[in-house]
Amino acid sequence: MTTYTDRDIRQRTRDLIDEVGADAGQVEFRSAQWDAGLAVIQYPEGKGGLGAPPKLQAVVEEELQAAGVRHDSMVINPIGIGMGLPTVLTYGSDQMHETLLERIFTGEDIWCQMFSEPSHGSDVAGLASRAVRDGDEWVVNGQKVWTSLAHVSAYGMLLVRTDPDVPKHRGLSYFIVDMRSPGIEIRPLYQITGEAEFNEVFFTDVRIPHENLLGDVGDGWRVATTTLMNERVALGGSTAPRGSGTIAALTSTWEKRGPELPERQYRSMRDRVARLWIESEILRLTTLRARANSTVGNPGPEGSVGKLASAELNQRIWDTAMDLLGAEGMLHDPGYPLDRAAGPSSGSISKGFLRSQANTIEGGTSDIMRNILGERVLGLPGDVRVDKTVPWKDIPT
Repeated sequence: MTTYTDRDIRQRTRDLIDEVGADAGQVEFRSAQWDAGLAVIQYPEGKGGLGAPPKLQAVVEEELQAAGVRHDSMVINPIGIGMGLPTVLTYGSDQMHETLLERIFTGEDIWCQMFSEPSHGSDVAGLASRAVRDGDEWVVNGQKVWTSLAHVSAYGMLLVRTDPDVPKHRGLSYFIVDMRSPGIEIRPLYQITGEAEFNEVFFTDVRIPHENLLGDVGDGWRVATTTLMNERVALGGSTAPRGSGTIAALTSTWEKRGPELPERQYRSMRDRVARLWIESEILRLTTLRARANSTVGNPGPEGSVGKLASAELNQRIWDTAMDLLGAEGMLHDPGYPLDRAAGPSSGSISKGFLRSQANTIEGGTSDIMRNILGERVLGLPGDVRVDKTVPWKDIPT
């Protein structure tokens, strides 16, 4: 097994940049990055990585940023790269690895995740959408909701019930579904921002090949846990350079508006902005440490720390930015359409404020995160659950 140092990875990254060019297109550059083993450095050789310690990924990102390479995974394909990539790598067949993984990383295939249902959000294991086997296929009927990017996705990660006669966690199965399959209907859900980034998805006699199953029949909860844990790591904070990201929007607003404030308000707001900057940096460093200790596949429950902290911190940052705007914060930037057209620019303070209200809900509510941390990290006794051994069909709805 090859042992890699910071210097090795730095040189490999520079060689990649020299060979492909920092201004190469997204697919061209990221395909070469995948082949060089610099996509997700802890992944196996030949599958986007080098089998190297995950902390060395930060070296790759430093070199790419220094060279002006700006292909952000969480913009290109956030669900595919943050959740689909590790799930398929962990449970997919060699054929799936060959045909799916690289295209997820390059952004050629956008992915979505279909777990939540109208009657089951936090209690995902209680979901009701059904899949019935018919020879070498499964026939799916049901409805999913809050499905981000379904309208532009090539593939989706689908959790459905395949056995209603066993307790809810044991009767689930996990499939990769082609979002262009007959019988799939996608309806947009419009948000307070004026955008429709998530959707309702309806399944009517949708046929999925048995070979698209991840894990075993009835093993869907274990596979879904991998997806959910990686989702929380992906949502849990940035490993971008210090002072970038959400906090950059606040500091930029402070630089413009701070000098205009009366002296007493200036001092108070200066302390508030400084505290949020410090909290952002603490979160960034904590995220770096967490990812440096991560392994291929299933991260630990500690990912919930970052998710909980970042969700609530983001809301405080945008609240402060709006306060700096004063009465102007009640207005939207020119061109902000609160209708069914395209949304505002990503730099809009009002959009950031409105969008951040979802942070403590999406990817697991803050209450769910606290339960996970209390039970699985601190070892506190869990809530009483009376339905764990009851067949799903016998649970009152």
